[in-house]
Amino acid sequence: MPLDRKAEMTCTRRDFLKTAAVSAGVVTVPGCAPSSTPDLSLSDVTWSRAPCRFCGTGCGTLVGVRRGKIAAVTGDPDCSVNEGLLCAKGYHLPGVLYGEDRLTHPMLRRGDRFERIGWDEALDLIAERFGAVLAEHGPNALAMYGSGQWTIPEGYAAQKWFKGGLRSNNIDPNARLCMASAVTGFMTTFGGDEPMGCYDDIEHADAYVLWGNNMAEMHPVLFSRMLARKGKASHVRIVDLTTRRTETSRYADDVLMMKPQGDLAIANGICRWLLVHDAIDSAFINDHCTFRRGKEDIGYGTEDHFSFKDDPQPITLDQYRALVDDYTPQRVQELSGVAPDDLERLARVFADDRKNVISFWCMGMNQHVRGTWINNLVYAVHLLSGQIGRPGATPFSLTGQPSACGTAREVGTLAHALPSDMSVTVPEHRAKAEKIWGLPEGTIDPEPGLHAVEMFRALERGDVKAMWVQVTNPFVTMPNLRRFRDAKLAHRDDSFLVVSDVYPTPTTAIADLVLPSSLWVEKVGAFGNSERRTQVWDQLVPPPGEARPDVWQTVEVARRMGFEALFPESDDLERDLYEEYRTFTLGVGKDVATWDDLSEVAGLRWPVVDGKETRWRYVPGEDPYAQGEGRMDFYKAKKTDNRAVIWFRPWEPAAEEPDDEYPFWLSTGRVLEHWHSGSMTRRIPELHRAVPHTYCEMHPDDARELGAVQNGTVRLTTRRGTIDLPVSIGRRATPMRGIVFVPFFEEEQLINDLTLDAFCPISKEPDYKKCAVRLEVVST
Repeated sequence: MPLDRKAEMTCTRRDFLKTAAVSAGVVTVPGCAPSSTPDLSLSDVTWSRAPCRFCGTGCGTLVGVRRGKIAAVTGDPDCSVNEGLLCAKGYHLPGVLYGEDRLTHPMLRRGDRFERIGWDEALDLIAERFGAVLAEHGPNALAMYGSGQWTIPEGYAAQKWFKGGLRSNNIDPNARLCMASAVTGFMTTFGGDEPMGCYDDIEHADAYVLWGNNMAEMHPVLFSRMLARKGKASHVRIVDLTTRRTETSRYADDVLMMKPQGDLAIANGICRWLLVHDAIDSAFINDHCTFRRGKEDIGYGTEDHFSFKDDPQPITLDQYRALVDDYTPQRVQELSGVAPDDLERLARVFADDRKNVISFWCMGMNQHVRGTWINNLVYAVHLLSGQIGRPGATPFSLTGQPSACGTAREVGTLAHALPSDMSVTVPEHRAKAEKIWGLPEGTIDPEPGLHAVEMFRALERGDVKAMWVQVTNPFVTMPNLRRFRDAKLAHRDDSFLVVSDVYPTPTTAIADLVLPSSLWVEKVGAFGNSERRTQVWDQLVPPPGEARPDVWQTVEVARRMGFEALFPESDDLERDLYEEYRTFTLGVGKDVATWDDLSEVAGLRWPVVDGKETRWRYVPGEDPYAQGEGRMDFYKAKKTDNRAVIWFRPWEPAAEEPDDEYPFWLSTGRVLEHWHSGSMTRRIPELHRAVPHTYCEMHPDDARELGAVQNGTVRLTTRRGTIDLPVSIGRRATPMRGIVFVPFFEEEQLINDLTLDAFCPISKEPDYKKCAVRLEVVST
């Protein structure tokens, strides 16, 4: 990129990020404001590279260390993801490490109190209790609940210990709650997980369609790149398909308000329009696609032990055409609220083959009782229109955690998975893992383990007797939370719960044993971001007290249980685990770079072959695994002869809809300043002051009819619980009439006591966006 263009782009992006921070009331770290860059020549500060600890964007940072503590953080100008810029949370990264109540010593519950114990006693106790459960109840009575914040070595060690050592597949990450539908969407469409495009597509696109995705707040650095592109090319459009008018809507050229669950109808309506108006890319479809139809009326997973297996059936283009013909503009309007003219305008965005279109989405599509289906449908829109496989034309699923891709998905810490798109259900995949791990044939259980929701249901039922939670806060984030919390409190002695974390949380409060963990640059690590970029970093500062890395904790317990052969002594544990994991990726189109190569750069996008990264997967000439002279080679889609699948997936209703007793929709989510359950960002004074409490966001007309006023209190009641919250009207965002929105970051106000544990039957990801709620005014 020419320097003058880069400088102009950076200025535009900086203005947006600064405006977002100021409008949120955030005062950034001195010397690290979005409008300035700290002096990197300071003699008493040592600067080192590390990826940001928040979201899945993978921004590069430069971390300044003075006398063993982080003095400042700024964006890494050599990282192409963010080109030196950060969002409000990124600029406040130092504060994450230095909250006054950091956990610094292992603590064991004795009655209603915690007592400090030593590491040897703590690790021996875990080995003893897990070993006893294994001997008496078998491997299925054990569980490990991890995270998309696990580093790659941490997740790989946990995976290897559980599936290879304990012979239990009951390991699942919190990414099940946010990215599982993206995984199943990719796998069922392309035969391989993760995006084919990269962030470079942003600079090549002519239109961005945001499917329920508030990028201005959730992925502000990427959104700033969109605005920079728009500032350079006046024809570029942003289409915001949403249930709330948000900060993103302010910058959009077209805001289409849709009913909850309406995205299924809209996507089908676009597909129908493309077919009716002969706007499909017939040559591309003939060369690279096939059509399928799966089971329908598939349930919602609300009952324990729910199981589902799809049954894909081949269909022809003509059969597909007949199926989507039901989604006329009038029916789409009835189901989604989007008017026929608006639907046509959106369809024409995709139909214009002179323009390049990116679809972006995140939780709005993934946290959905038909999450796999809506992922399939957006891919269908791109495949039918040919908006795929060229710079600026791609469907792009974003992630919300720094290594939801690198660890949860690529390492395969999901209950059914093994590294590099492999599954425990496939004999050849198990055999490969057993060979690399040095295990006898038949060691790995062929049955998938418990996914996150069923894992906590099993803990409640007493089927799971011992569980270890690392790097996550499930007693804030699980849906239908009261069910699981009340069961653990009522039957504390029936299970043994270990929690590794950095701060006290509602999850550590309910634990039997709490272990203090190292955080971010207090340890060596590697992350993988949304564009397939793997990044590594060194330990830069010591952890407080006796805090230790999660990977060390896992390996030490495994060795105490007799699995020394799985984890030989090492002077460089994290690197050695990473390099072993890397062997899974080679030769299958998932090749990650060596640790040494990654140490020299701000990340590389896999597949990395002969030291060269890949920007666009499946494209001959770009992807070393893509063969032939065609436009694309979907080489991961072995079951469909290297063809991408265009699925017919119908509209179906949500698991729970408003009625006379519960007349509103309840939707939950995040805000710019806080990250997930708030256990880190609420300890940063600037971010906490900006948004200290959660709230109930209402449409002004709904508030008026109810008699609710700004800052008054309303009581929210669902079939699962009740909570009182202050009212927010027109401050940051405005939902459609009939919808209320509540952020979930405040642990004193647990909105997930009210949410429903319904999930997509294919991905097993819960729907946090749709359940029925009643509102009552408490005070004005």
